[in-house]
Amino acid sequence: MTEDNRVHVGSGNVFADLADLGLSNPEERLIKADLARKISETINFRKLTQTEAAEI
Repeated sequence: MTEDNRVHVGSGNVFADLADLGLSNPEERLIKADLARKISETINFRKLTQTEAAEI
């Protein structure tokens, strides 16, 4: 039995790589994902509760 291993070299933007599936605005999606990650890291670093983070 043979296995068919396919490798796709990514562009660095997973949303652009998934554009074939109908995802629009890949650059905007990547920016939003990066922003959400940074916000999450800051909340965790500062050990904030959801309420505290919302107030800030």
